[in-house]
Amino acid sequence: METEQVNAYIGKKIRNLRNRNGLTLQELADRTELTKGFLSQLERGLVSPSVVTLLDIIECLGSTPAEFFQEEEEQVVFSEQQYFEKIDDAGNSRQWIIPTAQKYQMEPMLVTIQPHQTLEEDKPHTGEEFGYVMSGRIQVHLGDKTYTVKTGESFYYRTTQRHRISNPANRPAKYLWISTPPEF
Repeated sequence: METEQVNAYIGKKIRNLRNRNGLTLQELADRTELTKGFLSQLERGLVSPSVVTLLDIIECLGSTPAEFFQEEEEQVVFSEQQYFEKIDDAGNSRQWIIPTAQKYQMEPMLVTIQPHQTLEEDKPHTGEEFGYVMSGRIQVHLGDKTYTVKTGESFYYRTTQRHRISNPANRPAKYLWISTPPEF
């Protein structure tokens, strides 16, 4: 591994661990008595820490060198037993089919809307949403417009307007829904 790759690897691991601990760069700087600027450069792989400095940062982040350098094998396949499902009072179902999606860029879900039901409206926010209707038909309400989407059709929109999804039909509708960034 070249020096640049090692620096990038160490920087990414520090940033991920800092974020996982909910710390800002300034908070980590205060704990380690390093400058915010140095830590920022370190996280971007632009500088190399000394061994002593790296060990201090790892300790301040509540980790050990063994844990820090342990390679995490990224899960690729997820089974139905790992899905997390939430069913509301009307019987509408949301299944988070990638249970750790919040650490990724996208959040895929399987959604089932019961007949004549509407999911809660989302206010405008940063992001994009995509869906593919697997069965039934739904209506996508985007701002003041409504779009009907049938089995085998898909939809895509930026979430800069208020938006919601409903099922106007007499039978349940099921669709794959992918949003980015993930909702928490």
